[in-house]
Amino acid sequence: MARNVNMERALSICDMQGHIWEPGGSNFSLPGVPKVILGTGYPDLWPSLTCREPLDITKEFSFDVISGILSDMRKIFPFELFHLGGDEVNTDCWNSTLHVKQWLQERNMTTKDAYQYFVLRGQEIAISKSWTPVNWEETFNAFKSNLNPRTVVHNWLGGGVCPQAVAKGFRCIFSNQGVWYLDHLDVPWEDVYKADTSDVQQTIWPRAAAAAERLWSQRDATSTGNVSHNVLHRLEYFRCLLNRRGVPAAPVSNFYARRPPIGPGSCYEQ
Repeated sequence: MARNVNMERALSICDMQGHIWEPGGSNFSLPGVPKVILGTGYPDLWPSLTCREPLDITKEFSFDVISGILSDMRKIFPFELFHLGGDEVNTDCWNSTLHVKQWLQERNMTTKDAYQYFVLRGQEIAISKSWTPVNWEETFNAFKSNLNPRTVVHNWLGGGVCPQAVAKGFRCIFSNQGVWYLDHLDVPWEDVYKADTSDVQQTIWPRAAAAAERLWSQRDATSTGNVSHNVLHRLEYFRCLLNRRGVPAAPVSNFYARRPPIGPGSCYEQ
């Protein structure tokens, strides 16, 4: 007899590149998420003594340190997911540090290219240690087509990113940073309690099914021509199936994705 067991797991984060040096400790504020601050105590990781983040991308030592930290943390955190950060990265330091700027010029790279290079190297390291990488949404917004397909996108800035990420084949975590971040000290508990979480499923479904059919089907099996005639009935059926299974998928014909049905009626028609 099978038995479902609900377990809470700790998701650890090694926040790169935007928060690698934070004097006085971490300002990271998601409950239950331990954080490593890479830059503190490692001057060799800094581009210069006066410009301490992002990490010095020209040094293989930077990636050796990351690999060593992730190896140690793998022994502590058996959970599948590992958060690699990637938000709020200010790349001015790379342009203002002579040897880093020269390194970029020799490789015909911009600071945006360097940001992507660093994130993807970090993902490779995490995957080599049997982790699934989680990255903040800025990485998805900047170079979604180059992220590792196993990436879990972490949406925190506002709505709309998770549906886009899911449509691209990624998994997504949604965080309501407006009221659920612990460093928002001016938010009263009543607002935390009343935060609206009711429209996530309606936002995703059934639109994600349209992307799924195109992305996960053989090309010759997908409908062409008049898709409203050829595809619509399948999406309507799938939406009804989701509703019967308890998923509050929105009407297929909605102009605004998560708008509720206009009134009583068949799930095929509204």
